[in-house]
Amino acid sequence: MLALVKRNFLLYFRNRSGVIHSLFGAIIPFVLYLVFLGNNMKKAWSIGGDLVGLLDFWLIGGTLAVTALTTTLSALSQATKDRENRVTDDLFITDLGQWGLQTSYLMSSILIGFCMQLFMFVLMTVYFMITDQIVFDWGLVWELFMLLLFNSFLSTLVNALFIHYFKSVDSLGRFATIVGTASGFLVGTYIPIGTLPNFAQFLMKLTPSSYIASLFRQVLMGNDLTNIFRGNSLAQEQFEKSMGVRLEWQELLTRQETYYIVGVIIVVVAILWFLQNMTSHRKLNVKA
Repeated sequence: MLALVKRNFLLYFRNRSGVIHSLFGAIIPFVLYLVFLGNNMKKAWSIGGDLVGLLDFWLIGGTLAVTALTTTLSALSQATKDRENRVTDDLFITDLGQWGLQTSYLMSSILIGFCMQLFMFVLMTVYFMITDQIVFDWGLVWELFMLLLFNSFLSTLVNALFIHYFKSVDSLGRFATIVGTASGFLVGTYIPIGTLPNFAQFLMKLTPSSYIASLFRQVLMGNDLTNIFRGNSLAQEQFEKSMGVRLEWQELLTRQETYYIVGVIIVVVAILWFLQNMTSHRKLNVKA
């Protein structure tokens, strides 16, 4: 299995144009923020303090959520390529079997998603350290790494459910373009959730990556939020609600509650993936 994980990992990074394309969904909001989104948000919130650094971390949190979603989808496209080129027929007869093969795709995708998130985090953080003099609290690094792993795992499982239904790389490529475009809206990197109508907010709350983006923002913005609002809890809650730092279901979710929701989503999606592959495995046995 490790040999197949290594194979999928190397095939992803050897396709340099594919790597860049898989990052478009994350790069576009980053560029738009630098060009005009950041200035518009600064004008909208006149709260004093280091607002620039606060919004920089807000962007980083949302972009990391998008990065895992698009890069893991690109990594999992290797499964579609292998299926289209009949490579899976040869791999099925190895000792791994179907379950081992599908697990190898998952493991390589999780690893790729983690690495690409780490790359984007370093890139954005270093840039903002140079331009805006933001300060990253290195005491948060372990929780951040855990979130990177959770995000990669969740995004891989969600994408794996969709990958199963694509039989050609061309159709999958069109789907990936839609995901790359829509993901920025669904996690609130283009437009903050509080400025959208209720129905759009509801759709965003149904998107698993929105909860990951919320956790990233709470972790990265925590100290700055406390310092800037200086005990003004009402103003802080309004900012967190409007900017999607915390999502609202009747009331704003705490960080612990958001972690619980992410955990439940991961378990549910993992069960769906297991049932999907079990059904596929039974169909293959019937044909055999």
